[in-house]
Amino acid sequence: QVQLVESGGGEVQAGDSLRISCAASGRTARNIASGWFRQAPGKEREFVAAISGSGNSKYYADSVKGRFTISRDNAKSTAFLQMSSLKPEDTAVYYCAADSTSQYVRVQYPFDSWGQGTQVTVSS
Repeated sequence: QVQLVESGGGEVQAGDSLRISCAASGRTARNIASGWFRQAPGKEREFVAAISGSGNSKYYADSVKGRFTISRDNAKSTAFLQMSSLKPEDTAVYYCAADSTSQYVRVQYPFDSWGQGTQVTVSS
């Protein structure tokens, strides 16, 4: 497993943009599949986006497609989620995740490492 620390959350207005980051550390922290999930109050955790270890393959939930962009900087072992045109329904705790055993994003996203989460609040 790897250790993941998110940062960059906060409170913004609807329509604003925000970028959150996920710094990875540990023996296998580089070039591994990574992803973002979110959990809103009273709801189950849901998939947001995922990226392969090389950064060449990206996947998005339909609800964020066209508004969010996932990326990574492998030299810094950091993944990013750029969020634009934010809506109140994007309000949630956002969790970074990683699959320490694969550079590819695998079916059903079997991530084995998780961060502590960062709060994103979008007000109308």
